[in-house]
Amino acid sequence: MTIQAHLESLQKKHGALEEKLHDALASPSVDDRHIAELKRLKLRLKDEMERVRASTRH
Repeated sequence: MTIQAHLESLQKKHGALEEKLHDALASPSVDDRHIAELKRLKLRLKDEMERVRASTRH
């Protein structure tokens, strides 16, 4: 997998998590722990995207 393809894959996953998080926040029955886990996963993906971008700048 190329770096660009990996980055695009991460971006798609990040977008999907953003949608899940939005839906979870709109639903009053969703557990706060689930929302926190979605936020953690989204942040991990964002950090990974930044690492990939940084590795291509050097």
